[in-house]
Amino acid sequence: MAATRTAPKKSVAKKTTPKKTAHRGDLAPERVAAILRGLDEAYPEAICALDHKSPWELLVATILSAQCTDVRVNMVTPALFKRFPTPAAMAKATLPELEALIRTTGFYRNKAKSLQGAGKTITENFGGKVPQTLAELITVPGAARKTANVVLGVSFGKAEGVVVDTHVFRISRRLGLAKGDTAQKVEQELMHVIPQKRWISYSHQIIHHGRKVCIARKPKCHECNLEQLCHSKDKTWHS
Repeated sequence: MAATRTAPKKSVAKKTTPKKTAHRGDLAPERVAAILRGLDEAYPEAICALDHKSPWELLVATILSAQCTDVRVNMVTPALFKRFPTPAAMAKATLPELEALIRTTGFYRNKAKSLQGAGKTITENFGGKVPQTLAELITVPGAARKTANVVLGVSFGKAEGVVVDTHVFRISRRLGLAKGDTAQKVEQELMHVIPQKRWISYSHQIIHHGRKVCIARKPKCHECNLEQLCHSKDKTWHS
């Protein structure tokens, strides 16, 4: 009797569930919420570090803060505001006058042109008042998106974007909340991850965190209340 031959069974590939990437896990709503709670605990009263008494003064101070510390800006602005207290006064200032007052903030020639231009634009186009929308503010010389977001958030309580300075850029990437290689990309990522009602406070808190704990070259992880939520490769536990 001839042996019967059976067709070989077709191998069925097992269905596998794709593993979640670390980045997806980093963006889990519960983790983001935990980070925000930690920031609230560490910096419950974080505010803008630039001294100002009006939206105009804040705009001027923020323009001067580019590539300069807030401490230095706060040393310069009292004399500047006393000499040119309004947009109209700033519009009439000469560049040599402005340059002399803001020289120590760095890039003073470009900043002087921006301040003079901001004064003219706000006086001529906005009736002497700092505009309250992002679209209008970014038409003011010296007021790029970051500067506009600072003024809108601090002076008017309007969250049209996230302020991404060097601290926010660095720490948001360290925490895995963003992966972009430019401030603009990081801002767009954060706007999808952070609830809009927290856009303003998040930036203030992260900036304080970057200055006190999550320092660029030597983060003080042993002092960080977000340490257990952080998976950064450059973590350190030594002071």
